[in-house]
Amino acid sequence: MKILFITSTRIGDAVLSTGLLNHIEQNYPDAKVTIACGPLVVSLFEGYPLLERLISIKKEKHHKHWFKLWKQVYGTRWDIVIDLRDSIVSRVVFARRRFIFTNAVDKSVHKAVQNASVMKLNDVPNPKLWFSKAQDERSKALIPDTPVPVVGVGPTANWIGKTWPVDRFIETVKSLIKKGGYFEGAQVAVFGAPGEEEDAYKLYNALPEDVRIDLIAKGSPGEAAACLARCDFYLGNDSGLMHCAAAAGVPTFGLFGASYPHIYAPYGAHAAYARTPETFDELIDFDGYSPQTLDRTLMGSLSVDMVKSGLDVFFQSLEKSRT
Repeated sequence: MKILFITSTRIGDAVLSTGLLNHIEQNYPDAKVTIACGPLVVSLFEGYPLLERLISIKKEKHHKHWFKLWKQVYGTRWDIVIDLRDSIVSRVVFARRRFIFTNAVDKSVHKAVQNASVMKLNDVPNPKLWFSKAQDERSKALIPDTPVPVVGVGPTANWIGKTWPVDRFIETVKSLIKKGGYFEGAQVAVFGAPGEEEDAYKLYNALPEDVRIDLIAKGSPGEAAACLARCDFYLGNDSGLMHCAAAAGVPTFGLFGASYPHIYAPYGAHAAYARTPETFDELIDFDGYSPQTLDRTLMGSLSVDMVKSGLDVFFQSLEKSRT
C-alpha cells in the first residue's frame, strides 16, 4: 500500500498531524508512506517506521513549490492521499482514496480533532513521535542516563506575546526541584529554539551549575524532541517544543495566554495547561496592538501561584491515573 501524507511547515502543526501517522502505523502496518512537509520539520519524521520517502517542500512564490512536489509524486498510483495543506497536488494525482483538509473542517475544535475528522476517525489518535538511531544517540549524549529525574523547561516561544516572564519560570522551576518539591534533586534541561537563546540562558544561568543541562539551540527539531523524550516532565510556553514533549509521551504542562488552548493545548491524557484569566482576544484588545511591533509579553496576569495551583492538580491527577 502506497500512502502520500502532506503536512505542515510549522513544528506545532506538524507534530499534531502525527496522530494520523500513528493511526496509519496501527492500521496499515505494511504501508509505504511518503511524507511531504516543510524544511523546518523534516527531522521530526526521519524515524517514522513506515517511511519510504521524505520530501521537503520549500515555499515559493506563485505556488511553484506545489508544482515541484507534483513532479515528484504524480507518477505513483497512490492507495491513499492525506493532504492537511489543502493543496492542488492531492487533487491531480492518482489516488484510490483522498482525505483533504478543506474548509468543511470545524476549525473551532482542537487541531488533533480537526486532523482526525479529515480521515473521518471517531477516535482521535494521539500524536506520536518516532526517532532515528542517530537522534537517539544524540539525545543520550546530551542527556546521559541519570539516577535522578530530568525536568525539561522551555521558557521561550516564537513570539514575545505568548512568553511567560522568565523570572516566573525561574521561581517555578526552583520550587519543583527544591527539597520537598515534586522533583526534588532533579536535573533541569533548558530548551530554546535558535533565535530564542537570550531568555533561555537567563533561566539556565539562574540555576545551580550541578543541576542544569544546556539544550538551548542544540541540533535539529528531531534531535530536540528526542532529548525531550528523555525528560520526566516538561514545563513550557505554547510552542513547538511543548507539542514535541507531549507527543513523546512526557507529562507536559503548557502555559497559555496569547494563543488558543482549545485549539493548541498539549494533547493527551498526560498533558494539561494553565492560562491567563483573559482570553487571547481580550489580551490583544487595546489601541495600537500589532503582532509585528509588540515588544512585551501579554501573559503578565498569569501568576506563579496560578501555575503552581495548576501543577498541583495536574500531578495529583497523574498520581491517581497510576494507581
